[in-house]
Parts: sequence; structure tokens; C-alpha cells
Amino acid sequence: MDSVFVTGATGFVGANLTRLLLDKGYRVRVLLRPGSNRANLDGLDVEPIQGSLEDPKALSEGSRGCRYVFHVAADYRIWVRDPAAMYEANISGTERMIQAAGKAGAERIVYCSSVSAIRPPSDHTPADEDSRYGGVDEVVSVYKKSKYLAELKAMELVSKGLPVVIVNPAAPIGPYDIKPTPTGRIVVDFLNRRLPSYIDTGLNVVHSGDVAQGHLLAAQLGRVGERYILGGENLSFKGLLELLSELTGLAAPRFKTPYAIAYAFAALDCARARLLGGEPVAPLDAVRMAKHYMWYDSSKACRELGYRPRPAKQALADAVRWFEENGYTASRSEARQNREHANSRA
Repeated sequence: MDSVFVTGATGFVGANLTRLLLDKGYRVRVLLRPGSNRANLDGLDVEPIQGSLEDPKALSEGSRGCRYVFHVAADYRIWVRDPAAMYEANISGTERMIQAAGKAGAERIVYCSSVSAIRPPSDHTPADEDSRYGGVDEVVSVYKKSKYLAELKAMELVSKGLPVVIVNPAAPIGPYDIKPTPTGRIVVDFLNRRLPSYIDTGLNVVHSGDVAQGHLLAAQLGRVGERYILGGENLSFKGLLELLSELTGLAAPRFKTPYAIAYAFAALDCARARLLGGEPVAPLDAVRMAKHYMWYDSSKACRELGYRPRPAKQALADAVRWFEENGYTASRSEARQNREHANSRA
């Protein structure tokens, strides 16, 4: 039985990956930060390694004797008060983890990047792995910049002989989104009727379980130095909300907010947050990113890894069920009744 090491196991994608690895018979070690929320690991037979991405000793201990190392941990927020903290976690933390795994002799090091590191399409044509930014100044948002620079660092380490395979998940949706993430927040806000309107944009929705499967396939079959988009189905934001309406019986918002109005509101909201504290309801970077249809093509992962993502509707249905069952909706009984009514009409 092979051993593997997972960072970010308490988080969304990491929790899905940890469960998959256990189901496949791997011995799983996980990196646990002091004070982290461990609810996603309750009842799982994993070996904890106490430490953080700032602790090279813990990273070396976790990697020792492992066939595969999966670096999934990341600071994933659209708005940050202190960019330096995000750069430290996502760039320096990635470098330390890959170096430790390389020294430990891991056969494959799978780095979980993001489609944020891939230049989005200028039109509605899905982008693939060959779509590259011309430099960091082209990248919108601190988070996207951090993932772009972290991926460059990973490729630099590949050039030094380290066996890194990069995966680029799109917008994961599904169970174990404990925070929830910005993509999961769309579902939660819809269920709680906090989405009065929508912006004309698009995103690629992928089941969190499929992202986990893509990580394992990358470890087993991925080519060193290559990156693989782990996407699902390209949807307009309006189309996503209509699917949620079909699944839940709740009405989808009908009003489309013009981009200029959304931008002005977000700019004022961010200024308020910086002046008075708290977080913006509508981060400006999120609105700036929404100017592009963030559609992606997973053909390379399908062709080389045997990756087979489920339909977006299944991802959304599983996310709705998980959020309802775990208390993220204002009224679980009402939400369940709406969903059952919607299913009876289908």
C-alpha cells in the first residue's frame, strides 16, 4: 500500500481528494495547521502531520516515504487586506513544499494551480493550456497573480529536475465546501435569496469529486512539466442560476446588472471595507474578472489522463444537498420542500 501526502486536506478540494485516496487504498498523511478547522476530516483514517507551509521540517516529515505528494493548500480569497500574506502562502509555500517533496524522493508531485494562472479568452471561445499571460501585470487580482507566479515557480523547479505535474481546476462545486469558497458562495447566496441580479459573465463549473479524480490521474499518468485543466461544463452565469432554479424550485434573478454599475458599486464597497473594516459584499476584483467569460477546455486532461467530468447539473445538485444538510441555508426544511417540488415537476 503506497503512502501519499496531502496539503490542504481540511479544505474543499483537499477533503474530496483525501476521501478518494482513502477509497483507493492509499495510506494518507495530511498537513494540519494548528487551530485549523478539521471538520472535513472527522472520522477519516489519516496520519496528521502538525505544521504549516512555513515549516520545512513538517513538509519533509510529511513527504518522507511517500510515492505521491499533492500540494492543494492555498489561500483562496478574492479580496485580501494584506496581499503579502497571500503571496507568502501561495508562492513561497508552494516552493517550500515542492522542494521538500523532491528531496524526499516523491515519484510525482502534483501541484494544484488554478485556471486563474491561464489567460482567459477574449471572447466566448474556451481557453486551453496554451493560453498564457504575457506577464504578471496582465493578471487581474492578487489571488490570480499569486497563482500565476506560483505556477512559474513550479515550472522553474521542474527545470531543476523535480517531477512536478500541474493541474488547473476551474470552478469547483460540490460537497465539503466548508468555508464556503467564492464559487460555493454563489450557491449559498442563491439558496438564501441573496442574489437579486446577475452579471453577464461565464464560468466553467466542475464537480469537486472530479477535480479530486483529476489530481490522482495526474499523479498516475501526467507528464512532468505539463499542466492540465480540470474543468467541467462552460455556463453563462445566468445559465448557472437557471440550473439552480430548476434544482431547487427557487426563482432565478431576472435583472441583469450593467457592468458599469457593478464596477461602481464594487469600488465603493471595497473603499468602505478598507475604511470601516470587514469585507466587501462585492469585491472589485471579482467584478473585473467577470468582464471575461471564464470558459476553459479540458480536452487535454480527457485525452492524456482519461479524465471524465460529470455534468454541471450534478455538481450543483450535490452542492445544494450538502449545503442544505450542513446548515448553510436559512431554512433547511423550506429548501428541501422547494427542491422536492422542483424534482416532482421534472
